[in-house]
Amino acid sequence: MDVRALLESTLVGLGYEFVDLELTRSGGFRLFIDKPEGITVDDCVLVSNHLTRLFMVENIDYDRLEVSSPGLDRPLKKEADFVRFTGQLAKVKTRMPLDGRKHFVGRLSGVENASVRLDIEGAVVEIPLSSIDKARLEPEF
Repeated sequence: MDVRALLESTLVGLGYEFVDLELTRSGGFRLFIDKPEGITVDDCVLVSNHLTRLFMVENIDYDRLEVSSPGLDRPLKKEADFVRFTGQLAKVKTRMPLDGRKHFVGRLSGVENASVRLDIEGAVVEIPLSSIDKARLEPEF
């Protein structure tokens, strides 16, 4: 059973976006969800209760389930994430060095030809999606 695919389809049906899933050392799931107006504690409770029943029906074995918002430093996983958060500050780490560096911080300026465009102090850097190891929003206060 592909737990990620099950979560994705279930959460969309409940009106939430599947952001990420982490497996804990003890065999638990840490699930991050989102929706346009933000996540509340009530959202986390609703999703947790629903998934507890779903996992029982689907016979998915787990130790613990944690449901949370992705936070201010939300991970960027899919191409749609980079498009959705265009204009916001992001931190991107590549798998291999790109022009001699692996760490980039700049303002997202969209996606073109399967590459994330990042404006770093007026210079636009294009980072292929396939080269990205991790990417997160960088909170601004």
